[in-house]
Amino acid sequence: MTDNIPVSSHLTAGGTIAASLGDVRGRVSVNQPLGARSWFRVGGPAECLFQPADTDDLVAAMQRLSPEIPVTTLGACSNVIIRDGGIPGLVIRLGGAFAGIEVDGNGLIVGGAALDATVAETSAAKGLGGLEFLAGIPGSIGGAVRMNAGAYGSDMAAVLDWAEIVSRDGTLLHLEASALRFGYRRSALPDGAVVVRARLRGVPTEQGVVSGRIAEIRTAREGSQPVRARTGGSTFRNPSPDISDMKAWQLVDAAGCRGLTIGGAQISEKHCNFMLNTGNATAADLEVLGEEVRKRVLEKSGVNLQWEIKRIGLKAPETKGEAA
Repeated sequence: MTDNIPVSSHLTAGGTIAASLGDVRGRVSVNQPLGARSWFRVGGPAECLFQPADTDDLVAAMQRLSPEIPVTTLGACSNVIIRDGGIPGLVIRLGGAFAGIEVDGNGLIVGGAALDATVAETSAAKGLGGLEFLAGIPGSIGGAVRMNAGAYGSDMAAVLDWAEIVSRDGTLLHLEASALRFGYRRSALPDGAVVVRARLRGVPTEQGVVSGRIAEIRTAREGSQPVRARTGGSTFRNPSPDISDMKAWQLVDAAGCRGLTIGGAQISEKHCNFMLNTGNATAADLEVLGEEVRKRVLEKSGVNLQWEIKRIGLKAPETKGEAA
């Protein structure tokens, strides 16, 4: 629920945080707007935004940063709601220096900022199968590792060999996949850690076969999801089979929530496990809508849906909107 989310008044420590990073080579900005970076196009500013020049720059900054300062990592901002009050502390966003992709035997070593779809396309070009599912996941590899992203019959747990991370205290760590203890849409990646590289294993496959699978995934996604709207991907996790044999979208639909609207936020008519910003939504609209859907599903089916979209930051002093 949203009741216990801290309320933002002003983010005032950005300059102090920026100064504490020392002589970094990357870009640092204070009270940097984030809404335009989000797929939902909502959200407040980052108190202090840091875009490191490379891994060494990130390590040095994290080592200097006071342990009291919260750290949030943003990737492609696809499966996230940034709350209207903004994100306190240090926000890290990896840029082009972390988006590299290189062939490594029958696998790919990819940067944390590499886009999932680009990784899929590269795997096709190099004749490596098994990574096609990434074409159906909006986002970047760092976020995919953290949440064990998956679609179309596979997930990161099935293809990850290892991940290289920078921990909250600035230690560069090499973690085998087993150390991440993957579960459904989750991993044991430590809080504040940043994924900078990962190795994904593939299977030698004819280029045309891989490209054909990717095309099929994209066609299926285009036909069933509101891919051209302001959305954030799947809103709720599918319940485990021992709780319900229905998928999240089926539960939402059965509760009469298809097309449900609060403020500028709406449950998609095309796929009702997707929320939309119809043009003037706030983050509060989206979050209140999601909680209303959870309430109605619980009343209808007894299933307590869990958010898949990550909600981060502080809420603004006021929220708006009523269900329609």
